[in-house]
Amino acid sequence: MRCVALVATAAALSAPNIRVAEVPKLADRIEVTTVASPIGHTEAIHFVPSGDIFVDDDALIASQVTATRSRMIAEDATFFHRAGPRREVVFGKGEARACIVTCGGVCPGLNTVVRELYLCLAKQYGVNTVYGVQNGYSGFKNWGRDAVKMDSRFVYEIQRKGGTVLRSSRGGHDTSKICDALIENGVNMLFVIGGDGTMKGACKIDAEMQKRGKKCVVCCVPKTIDNDVPLIDNSFGFTSAVEAAIPMIEAANTEAEACPNGIGIVKLMGRHSGFIALHATLASGDVDLCLVPESSFEIEGIMDHLEAKLRENNHALVVVAEGAGQAQMGAAVKFDASGNALNEDVGLWLKSIITKHFAHERYDTDPDFAGKKAKCFLVDPTYAIRAVPANAYDQVYCSSLAHAAVHGAMAGYTRFLVGNINTRLAMLPLDLVVNRRNIVAIRDRMWTRLLFSTGQPPFDAVVTSDDECDAEGLYRSETATGGCTVSFGDEY
Repeated sequence: MRCVALVATAAALSAPNIRVAEVPKLADRIEVTTVASPIGHTEAIHFVPSGDIFVDDDALIASQVTATRSRMIAEDATFFHRAGPRREVVFGKGEARACIVTCGGVCPGLNTVVRELYLCLAKQYGVNTVYGVQNGYSGFKNWGRDAVKMDSRFVYEIQRKGGTVLRSSRGGHDTSKICDALIENGVNMLFVIGGDGTMKGACKIDAEMQKRGKKCVVCCVPKTIDNDVPLIDNSFGFTSAVEAAIPMIEAANTEAEACPNGIGIVKLMGRHSGFIALHATLASGDVDLCLVPESSFEIEGIMDHLEAKLRENNHALVVVAEGAGQAQMGAAVKFDASGNALNEDVGLWLKSIITKHFAHERYDTDPDFAGKKAKCFLVDPTYAIRAVPANAYDQVYCSSLAHAAVHGAMAGYTRFLVGNINTRLAMLPLDLVVNRRNIVAIRDRMWTRLLFSTGQPPFDAVVTSDDECDAEGLYRSETATGGCTVSFGDEY
């Protein structure tokens, strides 16, 4: 993988070197008429909105908030449009007809996003027609069967549940049929909730609707349990998944402590990005070894480390992301319907090689191991941690993301996603995100804290020094969760 500069259309503000990641607008493509925002004046909500609730189009958020006395923020920062309600919208009363679809795997908070999208559309903007398309992109092929007209009863208390009430699927994207279904049913607002493959599909839908000259906005709420959406602080559902992983780690630790030379192994999600493993390890404080896809390792090195931990504490605890160790296993490259890599089971492999290593006859005469063969306990909560309802933080975050998406769509922005940048909600062009990934930066301060916590060796990075993320070349080289952005392709 090679890091590349993320280039967007730059608009000059007060200084020529200030870059703005511009978000496409319907007004740049077709003729649109703006009207005053109905916020505060719908049948559901009556109040006099203060000027403070509206966001001006020139309100921006800097990608970097740190500076030195000799180097100001603006010198190497990129600015993103701040999300929020605008004073004017491009859809008149009764004109907007919306559609919501969830794609890919489930994630804590999906139902909250669906619910809040509907409530913001219906209650704040008075949108009477909101469809939910079931079964992901494939649901557009059979609109009569899979499209549900949503109402307040449909979304009642769904935020308390894991999964998605709209159901989801991978693959099934047919740009022409999706656009046909949207046009035939008068939909001019599409809200897509999904990861990289889903957002690639959203780009294709937007391009086709533009080609057909239709007034239709396409907006994304990015969803990935792995927290690998680039540029934003974190993905929704991530903190819920980390929180759900902690009891699993504690269970493995309890099993390991309860027998001589016990070794607990916990396999967590993280196909390409090991953020769940990283954060769960730091949150636990009991983990002795954390393996992530971004870091290579030598089997001999991890065995030496585990042996030292067993001699010191009579037990050890390992956390491994599902995408780690694939090269060491000699795993063949396989992909699912969405183009995501299918990994071999690193948990079973680790248990096997660790058990085999400590069964060697040289340990029979070792006083620390004689009569006390090492025993491995594998805990695999892979899907359990993503099926839980959102925690309190993610409930609030999901609500904020959904409302930000609706506000942007009503204002006529399209081909964008929403997310926090430096704790402020922003709109990002989709083209800055597709084919790019947020990965754990194993030379930053957060990974260094993990090394101090576990005591493990500082294994080499999978991304070489030549490919390391560079603050000068990227819009955002370091995220709040300890990551950086890399590119892994150019086509969608």
